[in-house]
Amino acid sequence: MAKTILIVDDSSSLRTVVSIALKNAGYDVIEACDGKDALSKCNGQKFNLIVSDVNMPNMDGITFVSQLKQLPAYKFTPVIMLTTEADDSKKAAGKAAGARAWVVKPFQPPILLDAIAKLVLP
Repeated sequence: MAKTILIVDDSSSLRTVVSIALKNAGYDVIEACDGKDALSKCNGQKFNLIVSDVNMPNMDGITFVSQLKQLPAYKFTPVIMLTTEADDSKKAAGKAAGARAWVVKPFQPPILLDAIAKLVLP
């Protein structure tokens, strides 16, 4: 059975690029347009990994990750932040919230896929 990855980004074009790369690598993909939308999709469905932007309207990525990690079903779900933010304080906040990796945009799909392959849970 394919692994399922949730992509959280307010940019529909970026979600499409990431989704195509993941689907071509054999993953199932679910998309959310911001942290609030993503939390509404975290209703018991198993995600093997989550890729989230940091800067989004309604709920930013770091707030999303910290709230996600409060849900028992997602406490151990790995999260990769995919963002334009390269600031060390933002990275530290992301790590404190529960993010496991940080990939800076613009990104090369093979780099993202490599990070995902290292973190995807069985």
